[in-house]
Amino acid sequence: MATNRIAHYQYGSLYVDGVDLMALSDEIGTPCYVYSQDRAVDNLRSLQKAFPDAEIHYSLKANANLALVRTLVDSGAGLDAVSAGEIYKGLQAGVDPNMIVFAGVGKTEAELKYALDVGVGWINVESGLELARLARLAGQLHKKPRVALRINPDVKADTHQYIATGHAAAKFGISLAEAGELLEKYADSDEVTVEGIHIHIGSQLGTVERTVEAVQTVLPLFDQHSSLRALNIGGGFPVSYTGDDVPEPAAFAAALEPIFANRRLHLMIEPGRYVVADAGLLIVEVQYIKPSPAGVIVVTDGGMTELIRPALYGATHDVMTLHDPASAEYTNSQVVGPVCESADVLRNDVTLPTLQPGDRLAVMDTGAYGAVMGSNYNARPRPPEVLVEGDTWRIVRRRETWEDLIALERNIT
Repeated sequence: MATNRIAHYQYGSLYVDGVDLMALSDEIGTPCYVYSQDRAVDNLRSLQKAFPDAEIHYSLKANANLALVRTLVDSGAGLDAVSAGEIYKGLQAGVDPNMIVFAGVGKTEAELKYALDVGVGWINVESGLELARLARLAGQLHKKPRVALRINPDVKADTHQYIATGHAAAKFGISLAEAGELLEKYADSDEVTVEGIHIHIGSQLGTVERTVEAVQTVLPLFDQHSSLRALNIGGGFPVSYTGDDVPEPAAFAAALEPIFANRRLHLMIEPGRYVVADAGLLIVEVQYIKPSPAGVIVVTDGGMTELIRPALYGATHDVMTLHDPASAEYTNSQVVGPVCESADVLRNDVTLPTLQPGDRLAVMDTGAYGAVMGSNYNARPRPPEVLVEGDTWRIVRRRETWEDLIALERNIT
C-alpha cells in the first residue's frame, strides 16, 4: 500500500474526509483517535477485488472498536479472533458466528468451550495437545467443530523480529511432520473435523516471495490427505508508513494464482493492519518545547500509553500539524510523550514547522495496533475514539475518567 493520506489541508486546517480536525479536537480534547470509515471500507474492497473467491476474516487484534468492526462486517468481512474476548466483541458487532475463525497459540479450556458454545466457523489449532483438548471438550458438549492445523513452515519473513511468526524458533504452529500425524490420527474422529491448513508467517511482509514459499511448503499435505479442503494463508499485507513502496494485495494474489489454478481449495485470508492502519490517526497537543543538541524536543500530551508501536517496535509514523504549515519555518524535532520512560517517543528526527505550546499534531497511520494496544500506565485514562463518516463524526469510545481507573479495584481499606 503506497502512502495515500486520509488527511488533507483545507481552509488552513487539517481535515479527514469532510471533518475539520482542529474543530473536532477543540470539542473533545486531546489526545484522541480519529478513524475514517470510508478509508477502512475502501481498503477492505481492495482485498475483496484482489481475492474475489477468498473468504476474508478481518483480524480483530489490529483494531477491535465495535463501530468500526460493525462497518467491516456489514461490508462483507468475517472476523479472526485470538481470544474469547475478541469472539465476544465480534458477536456484539453483529458477525455471524460461523464467520469467525478462532486462532491463538494459548487457548484455555474456558475459551475453547465458549467457542464451541457459540459455534464459531473454524478453530485454528496450534499443537497436538490443543487438538486433544478440543476433541475432548467437543465430545463432552456434543459438538463437532471444523479445525485447521496451523503449520509453522519455517519461512523467515522480511519483517521485524517481533512480528515474524513463521520461522522454526517461533512459538506458533506445528511442523509438517506433526501435522501429517495428526491428520492420520483424527481422520475418522467423531469429535472434530480436521479439514483446513493455516499459515501466517508474519506482518508487514515486504515481498510476496516468502508467502509463496510458505504456501508451497504446505501444499503436499493437500496431496497426501484428501480430507483437506481449506487453506488459510493468514495476513501480513503491508502498509507503507513512510512512503516506501510495498506490494499491494493484488501482487500477492497474482503470485499465488498459478499455484492454485489446478486446485480446488477454499481460500481464506486474515488481514488486519492493511484494512485499518491508514484509516486512523492520533491527535496530540504540544505542551512544551525544549532545546536539544539536534534541534528541539516537542513534548505532547500523548505518548506510549496511547501509541506503543514506536517504543515496542521502533516503528516510524509520519507527523502532520493540524494547522497548514505552508509558509512556516521548519526545525529538526523529536516528538515525545509525557510518560516517565525514555522510550516514550512518538517520532524521532522529523522536520516540523516551528511549534508553540497549544499547537496540535496528527500522528499518521495509527488505525492498527494503536488504541487497541493502549494502556493505563502512569494512571493515564485512555483517549476517546472517533469515527468519521463523510462530513460527520461521532464518538465511538468515550474518553476514560479518573473514576474508570479505580472502578475495578476492591478491598481498598
